[in-house]
Amino acid sequence: MFLRGIEARGRHGVHEFERRNGQRFVVDVDWWLDTAQASTTDRLDSTLCYKQLHDSVVAVIAGEPCRLIETLADSLCRTLLARFAAMRIVRVTVHKPEAPIGGKFADVGIRMTRHRGPEAPS
Repeated sequence: MFLRGIEARGRHGVHEFERRNGQRFVVDVDWWLDTAQASTTDRLDSTLCYKQLHDSVVAVIAGEPCRLIETLADSLCRTLLARFAAMRIVRVTVHKPEAPIGGKFADVGIRMTRHRGPEAPS
């Protein structure tokens, strides 16, 4: 399952002006869960609510600032795995479209995947 293009303002960045002024971040989330019960029962409580996931992502982006987008991506993964028990694997892509690179670019970001349990990658 996935949710694409979640936008929020955050104060993440290495530079003081990024942390002071903030900027737009865009996040894509992919997640894996067992859908057998949901497809059989056709009940929302058998799956994951997109609205709750969206709101969780926005809260992390708008929350405590990080210097690196690597830290932001990890925080998003850990928050989502902690909040949604049915989620087995999560992949987040953090786009930083206003990164202060000083030149023209199409996109910059990070894609990070985390698994629930002891098999989780470091």
